[in-house]
Amino acid sequence: MASPLVHTKLYIPRLRRGLVVRPRVSDRLDAAAESKLVVISAPAGFGKTTAVAAWLERAPEHSSVAWLSLDEGDREPVAFWTSVMAALQASVPGLGDGVPEALQSAHRPIEPLLAAVLNELGDLDHDLFLVLDDYHLVDGPAIAEGMVFLLDRLPSSVHVVLTTRADPALPLARLRVRGELVELRASDLRFTPGEVAAYFTQAGGPELDETDVAALASRTEGWIAALQLAALSLQDRADASSFIAGFSGDNRYIVDYLVEEVLARQPEQVRAFLLQTSILDRLTGDLCDAVTAQGGGKAMLETVSRANLFLASLDETRTWYRYHNLFADMLKTRLRDERSDQLPELHGRASRWFEQAGETVPAVAHAIAAGDLDRAAGLVELAMPVMLRERQEATIRGWIPLLPDAMVRARPVLAIGFIGALMSGGDFVGARSRLRDLDHFVRPRSGAERASDPEMVVVDESERARLPGLVELYWAALALVDGDLTTTRQHAKAAIELAAPADDLTRAGAWVLSALASWSTGELDEALRAYSAGMDGLLRAGNLSDLLGSSIAVADIELTQGHLGRALATFEHGLQLVSREPGVVRGTPDMYVGVGRILLERDDVLGAVRLVLRSQELGEHLGLPQNAYRWRRVLALASARKDDLEGALELVDQAQAVHFADFSPDVTPLPALKARLEAASGNIDAALAWATEHSITEADELSYLHEYDHITLARVLLARFDADRSQPALQGAVTLLERLLVAAELGGRTGSVIEILVLQSLGLQRDGAGRTDMLEPLRRALELAEPEGYVQVFATGGPGVRALLQQLARQQPASAYLRRLIDACVVQPASGESTAPGGHANGQQLLDPLSDRELEVLRLLGTDLDGPDLARRLSVSLNTLRTHTKNIYSKLGVNSRRAAVRRAAELELLTGNRGS
Repeated sequence: MASPLVHTKLYIPRLRRGLVVRPRVSDRLDAAAESKLVVISAPAGFGKTTAVAAWLERAPEHSSVAWLSLDEGDREPVAFWTSVMAALQASVPGLGDGVPEALQSAHRPIEPLLAAVLNELGDLDHDLFLVLDDYHLVDGPAIAEGMVFLLDRLPSSVHVVLTTRADPALPLARLRVRGELVELRASDLRFTPGEVAAYFTQAGGPELDETDVAALASRTEGWIAALQLAALSLQDRADASSFIAGFSGDNRYIVDYLVEEVLARQPEQVRAFLLQTSILDRLTGDLCDAVTAQGGGKAMLETVSRANLFLASLDETRTWYRYHNLFADMLKTRLRDERSDQLPELHGRASRWFEQAGETVPAVAHAIAAGDLDRAAGLVELAMPVMLRERQEATIRGWIPLLPDAMVRARPVLAIGFIGALMSGGDFVGARSRLRDLDHFVRPRSGAERASDPEMVVVDESERARLPGLVELYWAALALVDGDLTTTRQHAKAAIELAAPADDLTRAGAWVLSALASWSTGELDEALRAYSAGMDGLLRAGNLSDLLGSSIAVADIELTQGHLGRALATFEHGLQLVSREPGVVRGTPDMYVGVGRILLERDDVLGAVRLVLRSQELGEHLGLPQNAYRWRRVLALASARKDDLEGALELVDQAQAVHFADFSPDVTPLPALKARLEAASGNIDAALAWATEHSITEADELSYLHEYDHITLARVLLARFDADRSQPALQGAVTLLERLLVAAELGGRTGSVIEILVLQSLGLQRDGAGRTDMLEPLRRALELAEPEGYVQVFATGGPGVRALLQQLARQQPASAYLRRLIDACVVQPASGESTAPGGHANGQQLLDPLSDRELEVLRLLGTDLDGPDLARRLSVSLNTLRTHTKNIYSKLGVNSRRAAVRRAAELELLTGNRGS
């Protein structure tokens, strides 16, 4: 849950009484309801925030607002999107449950999480305006990447409003051409002479004649910040005209002059309060009392607010406030110029208040500003265990450059936390350097060597005992990154031995790293033993999400070994564990996708698709980082099984877009899967280009890590022979498969052995129909596959495998398994006749036919109507519409609206002659 301090960023600023009504500005903003993006770009003090807040008071009925006042703490993507989600959830309770937590995951791509939120936003039955105030404070490539993704996929009922001092790094030109952008500039926000007159009348200042008004409008160029300051300076003056005539110059000069005028006219107590509290981004009574070392902070804030001294209330209860940015800047400048000696003490008081309030981030920031780096380091050290557990590594990484290296080197507990944050961010160079600095604290050294060591400083004594184990754990991880698997195992073994007695997490991490090293070299049984020990530790530590992640790795290995049943049991055990928890554990969707993968191997395509859809119902944000690519891979294979190779290739492209490397060996790379699909669709040139690009040849030295690549190459060479009768391609495939079989059998990789044997029979079949040995590999494959229920590996062989199976069936007429495989070798249709039994209501050739209502929904899915419009057309609620849509997707075996419409066309479900 967001802290009270964060919540103040989510309130729409309160408008002051007597605000000048500016219909020409609000009229321009009314176009926001028809646009994706509104950009209000102007220098400081032009009333950008006020213009949006005033317009929102007259926003369309039944609309909602998600407001976020950004600050420099939001510059990293994790912090930015976490704040955006807080704003959205404040406006739409329940939206994207779990996304803020998932955002903290190391190495997790933002896009799949945004996609999940966008899907939910698409179901809103009203307009939503997402306002990002002061966007210039976060603008940059890191934020722009996610923003572009958001804008490209924004539902028509959602609109983004940015206020900024400079044009954002977003595709404004493209949006402008499409008519999806509304822009307001400084020229649009400048006060006209009429608005200047109205402002001074409502401000209660002296009466100004037309000449004075024209002079003010001209001198300030309609800049509201200068006008506000001028109004304050003119209070109780009898010589308004001479005062107005007395200032000139550019905006900065005018503001400097007017701020001095305003401050000079305040009582010393108010002036001191303003200057001292200007160090705070946000103010509340108790905090001001602490900083000024005086009481009455709440009353003083109310006094300052009543005096219109650029103080804005941030909440409905008028508890939290902030100074106008421009005014705050000027106050800080005056404070530095006049009372710089007070700065350390003021920041120190603020830091102590925030520490007591449990607000570590501002506590650290003020300690650093106070120059009290020892205190800042201590605060960070104490906060890091919880922050690392809550995946706030990005915030920790932001502190690293602010503390001197020499200080960190003397604080091993602080240093090891920094190393963990660096590792999570992929900064292995920085992590390695800091690990070397820690060696002197944990390795045996001579007396002379120890004499030159810096004195150890430890604030969090409870973490000291973990140091030796953690140092070895991180060295093991770095060795794995380097591909030095022997060293990985050595450091992992040391981490297990040196871990503190109660440090289950370090021991579990070491066992998992050891397992990854064994997996990478094809030592699968050893990898499984290490994973088992690691998972036991994760269970004791209560870290179920990482345990589920390890379950996926274990199941991958079991599939390679040909143990479909064991892999299924691994995923089901994971689901059993999380079923005991009160909420949905992160990683639960991955378990459903895993079970779907097993069902697909057994040719239960519909069951596999339904489980993938079930995983998505839980929310993509609750999946582990790689789930976004895993479920797309399963659906790609399901689409290929239905002979929808175009859809399969599209899903593989999507999977590649969200895939990223982690510590696990990539033993079934997506480019190779794409090459298989290209070959199956007849695009042999594209498949061969993959082999060239990745330097995969028949003559390569074989290894487990590239086994899938080389089996893929054999498939591509067989496809090439089918296309142009190339004998070298055929012989290359046959020879390669012979070598692959020997390697896979020696490694105990029965899953690979089965696939290789099937391909061997196909190769021998092509080599000569009269060969008597072409059935032997297939016979061996059947012996290995039948106990586990493999189907798909045979079914994807098509007519060639079917013919071979029919020959074997004549020799074994009683084999039900053979009959099942022969039937499966007929492609499961996307159109035409169904190979599965079942009813055909409405003439549909579907295992589970669509109802009349579902057909009606399906027809509307092919239109441009969005979710709310569809629900209105059907006279149903959005929840009911979602239920119909999910049922349609499940029955059609798809996962998107576009795919559903395409599948409907293939099945001729929406034409008058369907079923004929």
